[in-house]
Amino acid sequence: MDKKKLVILGATGSVGTQALEVIEAHPHRFEIYALTAQTNAGLLARQAWQFRPEVVVIGDESKYSELSGALEGSGVRIMAGATALKEIVQHEEVDMVLTALVGAAGLEPTIAAIRAGKNIALANKETLVIAGALVMELARQKNVQILPVDSEHSAIFQCLCGENRQALEKIYLTASGGPFFGWDQAELRNVPVAKALKHPNWNMGAKITVDSASLMNKGLEVIEAKWLFGLETGQIEVVVHPQSIIHSMVQFDDGSIIAQMGLPDMKLPIQYALTFPERQVNNFKRLNFADVPNLTFAAPDRQTFRNLELAYRASEQSGNMPCILNAANEVAVAAYLQEKIGFLEMSDVIEETMDRVEFITDLNLENCLETDRESRRVAGELVDELICKKG
Repeated sequence: MDKKKLVILGATGSVGTQALEVIEAHPHRFEIYALTAQTNAGLLARQAWQFRPEVVVIGDESKYSELSGALEGSGVRIMAGATALKEIVQHEEVDMVLTALVGAAGLEPTIAAIRAGKNIALANKETLVIAGALVMELARQKNVQILPVDSEHSAIFQCLCGENRQALEKIYLTASGGPFFGWDQAELRNVPVAKALKHPNWNMGAKITVDSASLMNKGLEVIEAKWLFGLETGQIEVVVHPQSIIHSMVQFDDGSIIAQMGLPDMKLPIQYALTFPERQVNNFKRLNFADVPNLTFAAPDRQTFRNLELAYRASEQSGNMPCILNAANEVAVAAYLQEKIGFLEMSDVIEETMDRVEFITDLNLENCLETDRESRRVAGELVDELICKKG
């Protein structure tokens, strides 16, 4: 069997490091062509020494010297900057690109990879949130597979394999509820960052963990699912499932529901995306039903956790509204992590940005990127206004 040659965008993040664990366990299946990171030159260098890719790319050009020094004598080619990301994903030797970058940064290199005909293992949900219609149409034109890595979308993908898509009635995206499930607005108003970063089930980066706590992560997944599976927003229901054992479900028009289950471990959906259509034997821990005798479900509180409601609104409006939502959220989360604004104020910033930025129905890459820039500017001003009010 020929080895699949991979590029991992975002190799030093949570998904990237777990993907490398999967690859290390199956050296006969995979070979690394390139690894990238935005700022973590130290870890990227250690990964490069271990996996010996052809190329490494550091997004932050100020880290180039540090990375060069750490890889002296390795024989690995070193590049830097956003243009380099778009260049490496198009190389003729590459079979698949795992996009594990966080936020809007994943959009342009993912599009570049699709244009070059590379299959995509997609862990960067923002790519489809920002430009879902454009990306899916381009993938169709280039005959490119987009294989979901998010555990929820991987679950839906697995449940639909071999099924008649015309019989699909709706899907259920499960949410853990995060660390604040059941809290009211009074409890959330002054919640410290440290508590928001303590997710009960999943080990993720700071931005995604805060998104999970605010339910924005689930809102972004609603929009992603709409494009991945060709659904209407009304066909997507979020259900809170604190145990994170059922990763998502599909309901068919005869009333049957199929669920995909397993322990909360990202390595399984990562491996499935990398090896599809095959299943690869592994030594991951197996689910023991006796350890989880109770599986519970609840409706999300969309009034308290307004980010989920805002995401549904953006999905319904479509056009550039999901792009506005995503950009404003990235700015708001960054401000919250820096303790400049409160937990509930993130939703205030996002909603006001959605109201202020011009709504566009006909999208292309250029106006998507312009919307992203303008939304960040507006959201930044709103953050500054909140800071000024606090004195």
